[in-house]
Amino acid sequence: MAKKNENRERIDLQCTVCKEINYRTEKNKKNTTERLELNKFCKKCRKATTHKEKK
Repeated sequence: MAKKNENRERIDLQCTVCKEINYRTEKNKKNTTERLELNKFCKKCRKATTHKEKK
């Protein structure tokens, strides 16, 4: 029997402008194989910027 959240992994989201890690989230590695890229608010830049999944 499969365990709960077996396919999910924790990832960090890094701002593309200032390179600071601001967010931590989960993604399903079987359904989403490519890197996650979201538009989120950066506290250091004080504006909404693109955040990419860190390696």
